[in-house]
Amino acid sequence: MAIASSIREGDVVIVYERHDRMKAVTVRKGGELQNRFGVFRHDDWIGKPFGSRVVDKKKGSGFVYLLAPSPVLWTLVLSHRTQILYLADISFVICGLELRPGCVVLESGTGSGSLTTSLARAVAPSGHVHTFDFHEPRASLARKDFENNRINNVTVGVRDIQGQGFPEELTDKANAVFLDLPQPWLAVESVLICLRPNASCCSFSPCIEQVQRTCEAFRKHNFVDIRTFEVLLRSYEVRKEFLTDISVNNGEVEDASLPPQKRRRSDSSEKPRPDGGDAPNPSIGAVMARPYAETKGHTGFLTFARCQV
Repeated sequence: MAIASSIREGDVVIVYERHDRMKAVTVRKGGELQNRFGVFRHDDWIGKPFGSRVVDKKKGSGFVYLLAPSPVLWTLVLSHRTQILYLADISFVICGLELRPGCVVLESGTGSGSLTTSLARAVAPSGHVHTFDFHEPRASLARKDFENNRINNVTVGVRDIQGQGFPEELTDKANAVFLDLPQPWLAVESVLICLRPNASCCSFSPCIEQVQRTCEAFRKHNFVDIRTFEVLLRSYEVRKEFLTDISVNNGEVEDASLPPQKRRRSDSSEKPRPDGGDAPNPSIGAVMARPYAETKGHTGFLTFARCQV
């Protein structure tokens, strides 16, 4: 993504309200953004550097941050035209395919463009991504998103890769291939033709039965180093808890929601804190870390295979 240092008319800006609420907005003269924090005029944004904090001028209390679009942020705000890959899977794919600037990557299907955006950044500035989707309207929307975000190293094509394979002009041109198809095993022969020696392919499938058939196709076409992974992400929240939520036992904070038999017993023989500090004051509170109550679980399986030299 080629991003200027300051905001211009026509730029896509990620409006950050809070960590779980962001929105992509195209800046237009005379435009306004209204949300729970106030009314924000686009004219006030133009000329400001990305990262600026803007305040609602009517109330004077509400504010938002204007962030530059990046692959990470774009994944969080894009329109979900299909199921998308999230950051944990995306980073694993880029690492597993050994992508670097200058690589040529083939992708099928484009979907919402979440992965494509990250692939394009990984291979920039001299690399290129050729992405294909069989659905013309979806491909057109993705192409428009790439143009709005000034991603100029992606070519979007309309093609049924399962039935037709990749175009002949891409024969022996690819450093890596990514497949997100209902029947990826049908495309493995075409993948073999397009991959350079010692290059890798990754296939994403939500069901283990798809993984089994894909692995069989990889073995049939003499791929090696065939491995399947499931990536699970567990996020934590850090917050301050007060007397209603915690209790103090010998200078250590306990979760008061635990039953008595699970709480630590008092031991007068314990040594004082080595730093000489006082026990936490429940009226002030203490910082606690715990997993989010809602955690994204299984998204799919990633199968990697390497083309023999």
